[in-house]
Amino acid sequence: MTADRDEKSGQFTEQYPQEAFLNAVGKLDHATTSKVAEEVGCSYDLAYRRLNALVDEEEIIRIEIGSSFVWTLQE
Repeated sequence: MTADRDEKSGQFTEQYPQEAFLNAVGKLDHATTSKVAEEVGCSYDLAYRRLNALVDEEEIIRIEIGSSFVWTLQE
């Protein structure tokens, strides 16, 4: 997989934008990490890291059910 760079800034462009994760959490019933990863089209590990970052930014809430996490939009 090659990463694309922005021609003006030289920075890498984001393949999976934050909005993709927010949209997936909002769209899915019982948005588990696996379901979000599948919806976005990324790996489980990437989804887990990005979802936790959204929790830190207070965009979503993480609910632990047994050994799984369910993610929901902040109200």
